[in-house]
Amino acid sequence: MKKISKIIGSVLITAAAVCLGIGVYQFTKEQNAGKGYQDLSEEVKKEPEDEGSKSKVDIPIDFAALKEKNPDVYAWISIPGTAIDYPVLQRENDNTYYLDHTIDHEEKTEGAIFTENYNNTDFEDPNTVIYGHDMRNGSMFKGLLDYRDKTFFDQNKEVLIYTPDAIRHYKIFAAYPYDSRHLLRSFDFTDKEVYQQYLYRIFAIRDMNASIDTTAQVGTDDKILTLSTCYANQPDMRFLVQAVLVSIEQ
Repeated sequence: MKKISKIIGSVLITAAAVCLGIGVYQFTKEQNAGKGYQDLSEEVKKEPEDEGSKSKVDIPIDFAALKEKNPDVYAWISIPGTAIDYPVLQRENDNTYYLDHTIDHEEKTEGAIFTENYNNTDFEDPNTVIYGHDMRNGSMFKGLLDYRDKTFFDQNKEVLIYTPDAIRHYKIFAAYPYDSRHLLRSFDFTDKEVYQQYLYRIFAIRDMNASIDTTAQVGTDDKILTLSTCYANQPDMRFLVQAVLVSIEQ
């Protein structure tokens, strides 16, 4: 009996050690998540040109270098006031690839900031949905959750989308928890009546964790961004931050 007890005890200790090891490994991965993107940002950010030599809009991102690294890159998103400053990717025939693959094609928890092929890559769709994980160390789209705070929401409303030939300026008008339905398969945003009803629902949201700018003017002729991340470890919930296009520099 003592021998059996010792065996059981040994197994339990081993199992505990394995679980601890897995926990430490996962924690380390989470803590280091997004570091490669920080290094990338330093590599591809360009110095602004002299005003006298500018003939068109100055794009501060080296898209040629990004395309050489990964041709799936087509834009860059930056949200002043947050740590969100990342390339945006889309994989033509695999909408789930960047859930767990980085821009370097490494299989990692943080994945990438990406869109699906339900959207075009020209930001001309009525609603462009951009996805990203909310990593514990604050990287990727974790910063979206700060928009639950009304003061933060009011003070940090700008979203910048850089493409090789333009800078798009968006203004945030809503941030709120939502269910996990697939927006682009659930709503036909090209149908103006559907789109209008969808916008009505947003401005009617009343939720303690929601921030809605009820003074914002958003209509069916406008183009919006929907930034989507996970919410409170609830697999059936998402947190959405939405912004309307206000100007384009070309």
